[in-house]
Amino acid sequence: MNLLAIFQQFPDQEACIEHLEKIRFQKGAYCPHCGSVKVARKCDGGRVGRWNCHDCKGSFNVLSGSIFEKTRTPLQKWFMAIGLMVNAKKSLSSYQLARDLDLTHQTALTMQHKIRAEMASKQGMVKLQGVVEADETYIGGKPRKGNRRDNDKPGGSAPRGRGTRKIPLIGAVERGGKVVTQVAHDLTGKGIMEFIRKHVELDGTLLITDEYKAYNAVRKNVVHAVINHSEQYVDGYTHTNTIEGFWSLVKRAWFGSHHHYSEKYIPLFAAETAWKYNMRKFKGLAFNIFVEGCFR
Repeated sequence: MNLLAIFQQFPDQEACIEHLEKIRFQKGAYCPHCGSVKVARKCDGGRVGRWNCHDCKGSFNVLSGSIFEKTRTPLQKWFMAIGLMVNAKKSLSSYQLARDLDLTHQTALTMQHKIRAEMASKQGMVKLQGVVEADETYIGGKPRKGNRRDNDKPGGSAPRGRGTRKIPLIGAVERGGKVVTQVAHDLTGKGIMEFIRKHVELDGTLLITDEYKAYNAVRKNVVHAVINHSEQYVDGYTHTNTIEGFWSLVKRAWFGSHHHYSEKYIPLFAAETAWKYNMRKFKGLAFNIFVEGCFR
């Protein structure tokens, strides 16, 4: 759904709340605090969408327990922010979002982090099977020739690849399917096997990696093929081009829109790229899928 469609379909706060109630209460209204269905709509002047619970005696609305809870930003702007983010292949800076929606920078940044956190919460639901490629990458500053400030060692060039001080990410992608990624706190065989067990269905899967020796730890649990990049990049069906293509999207978002990731928030930025990659086949439906996912 594009920005114009969102603006036309949700012209005011009431239309947004009505839409969210249809999603969340499609099987009947209930209290988000205690789960009771003994609820009634509250007549409360200008406060739209309030409900009372007859069991816990609490008051709530459809936003309770969601990323929209207690927000002072109009829901129409939330919806447009979601629409802009899910349609931005190379992501969207918080300053650009603030300008587009007439928000303060801090408000735009907070909204984006909440949207990314919701995307990240879906990572644990992804289970890969079939032909799966796994690889790791590193996010951080690009060394500048002749500028010692950006070098890891005085007078020398910054190390590349696994010798760098950049933040490592590990990821796995199912050919023609979904991708998962996370910050790699442990790139030993033990850490890699833990990641693979969590996100890959081992039975019936062919795992393809590069020649990094730590991946040898998976051989006792899953069929493993290796492409040696010092010799070739493709050997018939054996390659890691799919996961490397995903890494290019992660780095395009960093290099083109954000320029810097703190270690604290890099899991959210990576999860945003992964979520959009996983929605690539649902053209025009990403907005609806995201909003519905906020209540599931």
